[in-house]
Formats: sequence, structure tokens, C-alpha cells
Amino acid sequence: MADPTPVIDDLRAESEELDLLVAELSPEQWALQTPAPGWTLAHQIAHLGWTDRSALLAVTDAGAFRALVEKALAAPGSFVDEGAEEGARLTPAELLSTWREGRTALDRALRNAPPGARFPWYGPPMSAASMATARLMETWAHGLDIADALGVVRPPTDRLKHVVRLGVRTRDFAYTVHGLTPPAEEFRVELTAPDGTVWAYGPQGAPQRVTGPALDFCLLVTQRAHRADLALTAVGPDADRWLDIAQAFAGPPGGGRPPKEDPA
Repeated sequence: MADPTPVIDDLRAESEELDLLVAELSPEQWALQTPAPGWTLAHQIAHLGWTDRSALLAVTDAGAFRALVEKALAAPGSFVDEGAEEGARLTPAELLSTWREGRTALDRALRNAPPGARFPWYGPPMSAASMATARLMETWAHGLDIADALGVVRPPTDRLKHVVRLGVRTRDFAYTVHGLTPPAEEFRVELTAPDGTVWAYGPQGAPQRVTGPALDFCLLVTQRAHRADLALTAVGPDADRWLDIAQAFAGPPGGGRPPKEDPA
């Protein structure tokens, strides 16, 4: 049984780094539009806070979380946006306070979770480690939207390993959510980490392979960049198809980002 502490620690570090980026923003900056259509910086932080609170309910109150799932099923196309919109109406100080309180409570709940426990979610049930990994993935991805809106470049860190692992593990989910049958064989995935080492997954001799920078893979599976703009290589038709549909997040297929315009 994997110890969830390392990924919970990394989730805390990822959240604190993002907190430093937004803590002193002006009201005008909170209203800046991000790459997500219709979402300002306030919407992005409100969404993270809303999802942290949902995760906290999943860990501590399964009945209350089931009520959230029922709401989501009743309005699948607007549920997420409505949660973000509600939080975005708060003042920046209120929004920051709500986000901080929620993520601190979730951190505590994940650390105190019984070993081996699994919790309900909008997709398959998750362990404490999986829940923390999913939250880190979202915090990184939405933090990237915020950084893009502010014109800030956030250097990639080794915390991306958790996003990579999640992206690899959700391969079959990506096929299924698109109505496709997942391939029976495993792929080999070899990605270059920020420090130059290689993170490898799957059988070494697998005929179908994906290679490239770990950062690009994370951008792909969080749908923060179009495949055409990334230095990822697929060998084999199934691996090639995966790079067109990959997503590491629960829910219906995302629309993704359009490719960048050719400056020429």
C-alpha cells in the first residue's frame, strides 16, 4: 500500500506556490481573462476551492458528496461553471480565505484517512493518494491558466511526475469516455523530466510507444495545449490515437485548446 504522504506534501507545495502568485494581485488582475473561455483569474481560484471542498466531502461525508453528484447529473453541462461563478463573485480577500481554508481542511483529512480507504468521486473511487494526485493535477493546470493570463512563466518541477503518472493511468479512461475500446496491450511511455532524467512506464519492449518532454505530456493530458504544438512522438496506431484523446481529469471529453496560429 503506497504511502500518500509524499503526494500530499507535493500538493501542499503546489498550492502554496500558486498562492504566492495570486496573493497580492489587484482587483483588476483578478478580473483578467484566462485561456479558459469566460473564466477570469477569480473563476480559476474559485474552481479550485470548490473542488477542494467537494473532495473534502468525499473523504469525510459520503452522503453529502452523493448529493453533489446528483446535482452534477442534473446539470452536467453547467455544474462546474456554476460553482466557479459563485466563488468568483466573492471579493479577492474572501475568495483567498475560502480557498486556503478548504485546501487546509482537505490536507488534514487526507493525512488522517484510514490506510486503504477509498472515497467516491465523479469518476471511479479513489484512495487518499489518488485524490491528492488529482488535486495536484488540477492545481497545476489551473495555475498554468492563471500564469498565462498574468504573462508569468512557471518553471516545471519534479511534482509533474504525479501528473504524468495520472495521465498514464487514465489511458483506458480516455478511450472509454470517447466511446472507444481501450487497447489490450500496454504502451511504453518514456518522458524527459525537468531535470533531464527519464520517467518510464510500461514494458520496455512494447511495440507502441510515446516519447517526449514530461512537461508536454502534462500539457496534453490536462488539455492545456494542442498536440500539434507539443514535442510528443507516438509509435503505433493506438498510441497515436491516444495522443488525440488523452485526458487526466474526470468527466466528459474536454474540448481542449486550439493549435497556436502559425506566425507565418
